[in-house]
Amino acid sequence: MSDPQHQPVPKLRPLPAFIFMSRWLQLPLYLGLILAQCVYVFHFWVELKDLIGAALGNEAALAHIFQAIAVPGSEVPTKLNETTIMLVVLGLIDVVMISNLLIMVIIGGYETFVSRMHLDTHPDQPEWLSHVNASVLKTKLAMAIVGISSIHLLKTFINAASYDAKVLIAQTAIHAVFLLSALAIAYTDRITTGTQNESQSH
Repeated sequence: MSDPQHQPVPKLRPLPAFIFMSRWLQLPLYLGLILAQCVYVFHFWVELKDLIGAALGNEAALAHIFQAIAVPGSEVPTKLNETTIMLVVLGLIDVVMISNLLIMVIIGGYETFVSRMHLDTHPDQPEWLSHVNASVLKTKLAMAIVGISSIHLLKTFINAASYDAKVLIAQTAIHAVFLLSALAIAYTDRITTGTQNESQSH
């Protein structure tokens, strides 16, 4: 019996081949996201440098830190304390989580919608990439957005005294919507996967 992996690939007709090649139009989009990743890396190091400089007593770094975490309409901090450091670190974590989201979109999207990357034997292949598809990618992205929203909500709660009650309620409601949406996507994916497995078993 011949190995299906070594069977010749049938040649597509010109029109289907042209339509299928249109997937490469997404390549500039993923390259653009890589540039956006570079911007986030630069922003991370700038914020980290200012945090270290502020801890060492650099006045310019302190001023930049206070300006970055200040809530519009509230009193600007005057010294570096635990709350100020926590807010800056949460901002750094926020950058890291958005960067993780970009990596998932770039690698998972390219693998799913453009071309295989053949990373099966690579020692650094991400665990989630081995079983990625459009549905799994959508669920992971939804959960990443929930994580990012959680960081923003935590930063708001730390500065709760500087916000109006309506703002706190609105941000909490928006986070709840993100969470329910992620759960709905995951549940829909589970139903779809179960239906596919049942149809294949028959």
